Order: sequence, then structure tokens, then C-alpha cells
Amino acid sequence: MLKRELDIFFATLMFYTRIPVPYRTGHSDEILNKTTRYFTLVGIIVGAIGGLTFWSLNHILPENLAVVLSMVATIFVTGAFHEDGFADTCDGFGGGYTKEKVLEIMKDSRIGTYGTVGLLLILLTKFYCLSSSPVYLIPAILISGHSFSRFCSVCMIYLQSYVRPADQSKSKPIGHRASGVSLVIAAFFGITPLLLLPYKSLLFIVSLCMIVFVSFSSYTKRRIGGYTGDVLGATQQLCEVTFYLGFLIYNYFTP
Repeated sequence: MLKRELDIFFATLMFYTRIPVPYRTGHSDEILNKTTRYFTLVGIIVGAIGGLTFWSLNHILPENLAVVLSMVATIFVTGAFHEDGFADTCDGFGGGYTKEKVLEIMKDSRIGTYGTVGLLLILLTKFYCLSSSPVYLIPAILISGHSFSRFCSVCMIYLQSYVRPADQSKSKPIGHRASGVSLVIAAFFGITPLLLLPYKSLLFIVSLCMIVFVSFSSYTKRRIGGYTGDVLGATQQLCEVTFYLGFLIYNYFTP
């Protein structure tokens, strides 16, 4: 049982990050389908790497530069996996008028104008939100933001249908709706890190993220009938930046 769960966890790390895993880690469709349960735990790890990078460098570098390098660390450890999905989604929804055209554009590995502009703006927004937040809370914001935003992606899997034909996507097993146990595990690792932040801010932050999540989920449902792997990446990115914005807005208006 424990070995099986470790295999699933290592497979999750292998698929979503560049972190080395044991050589014999399995990657069958059955295992990949269950990686959603540890997707939020990977978010904790990625956020912790970013938080540790900021905490370490903030002692020797200007705060803004430490924030930039913490973002670089999280992007490096994930291989820009979710940022790439966000850029592809911007290109697809921005340049496609039909479901078929949207899916065709998103499948193209090249990045277009919509993707470039969208990626630049979302990274700048993340930077300004983090650099404007209380220094002592930035590591906690990174950890909780990365984990909770990934939980939103998991929710997308359970609420929507995968729309790309199986023979056109290598990530189909990831997008398959797993068991309720996987959802509970993902919820635990996605929600628990919120306790790192002031509890009074959580209701506002989570509510804002849910508004963005529901709005984007409804939009993708209307445009293409569900989600793809790129849409899951875009969901994570949108909810992550909304998380940072929510904390900043709450902190600004709260004495």
C-alpha cells in the first residue's frame, strides 16, 4: 500500500516537475490517473522552494530581486509547465472562433501574440503582488498560493469533461476523473497550507479565487465544452495570481 502511494507520488513529481525521482518509478495510465491526488502536495513543494529561495536571497539582495528569483526558482523546478499551458490557452481562446480551431491552436507548440502578452502580464502581476506583500509572509503566500491554485485545477477535472480525443493527447490519463479518495487527498494538501496565513484574510482570498475559477470554468465550457491539459495549466495560473491579488487587496484595505 505504502509502496503504491510512493509510486504515485514520485510519478506526480516526474510529470509535473524536474525534481529527480527513483529510476524505477512507474508511469502507467493507471498510476498517472491517480497523480491528481498529490498534485497539491507538489504545489506545496514548489511553493516551498520558491519561499526558501526568497527567504535565503532576501538577506543579501534587494527584496524585489529576491522576489524575481523566487519566481524563477518555481518556474525552473516545474519547467514552466503551467505557464506554457496558460500561454497556449491565451492563444487558443484569443485566436480561435470555433471549438476545433481553438483546440488546433492550443496544440501548436509555438507561442503567439496572445500567449506572449498574457504570459508577460500574468508574470508582472505576480511580481508586483508578491513584492508589495509583507516580507515575512511571502514564503507562506507562495506555499499556500501554489497548493490552493493546483486544487482548483483538480476541481476542474471533477466538474468538467476532457474534450480532446485520447489519441491526440499524451496527458489524457492525467485528465481522467479519478476516485473520490484522490479528491479528498488533493483537498487536504491544497487547503491545509492556507493555515499559514492570517485566518481573517482567508475567506476573502478563497472567495475571490472561487469567483475566478467558476467564471473561467463556465467560459471554457461555453467555448470548447470542457477542458484540456492546457486549460488545467491556465486554471492553475489564473487562480495563483488571483490568490496573490486577493491577499494584497485584503491587506491594503485592512488596518
